[in-house]
Amino acid sequence: MQDTPNRPYHHGDLRRAIIETALEMLRAEANWQFTLREVARRAGVSHAAPYKHFPDKAALLAELAMIGFDRLREALMKAKPEASRSLLEEITPIARAYVAFGTDNPALYRLMFSAEEGRAVGMHLNERALAVFEVVLEMLGSGQAAGNIRKRPIRGQAAAVWSLIHGMTMLAIDGLLVPEKVGSAPLDAALSTLVEGLEIPQPNT
Repeated sequence: MQDTPNRPYHHGDLRRAIIETALEMLRAEANWQFTLREVARRAGVSHAAPYKHFPDKAALLAELAMIGFDRLREALMKAKPEASRSLLEEITPIARAYVAFGTDNPALYRLMFSAEEGRAVGMHLNERALAVFEVVLEMLGSGQAAGNIRKRPIRGQAAAVWSLIHGMTMLAIDGLLVPEKVGSAPLDAALSTLVEGLEIPQPNT
């Protein structure tokens, strides 16, 4: 297990110290196989201290994942263009920000979408996790209202968008988007294909 420096613990800030230490360990070790006891040791607190805020390791991991969802949503909202002339112009920077978040935070991203951890605590239906999906729903809803996107069940459309971007993110994390196989700009090409199926063709003006 790779070592990480002990973090100084300041009185009254125990929860934050535990979370920040666990996030550092997740990033440094690229997995979440650590124990609460090890987190406490590296945070410079007693072995029992984490239990004051987290009943077990699953609860701590769930909070780390929620922080990931918060940060991912923030990244998507920051990337969202203020104005765009087409769905492709709107979705492209959002998708790029999504993939960049995953590749910059691979262990955290895997934890966020871990089926095992997510089922254990109902993580994926938490409002903080759903807030990321809402970004896609709002984009598609606005497009449907403006008459630019086909009138189809919006959650089905959102599932198609999310599946593509999430899949591309996982492939990028694993280093599988090699140009010899998928071309030099696979995300842009995939988004163009997806948008063709979502948008209503507009007459030339």
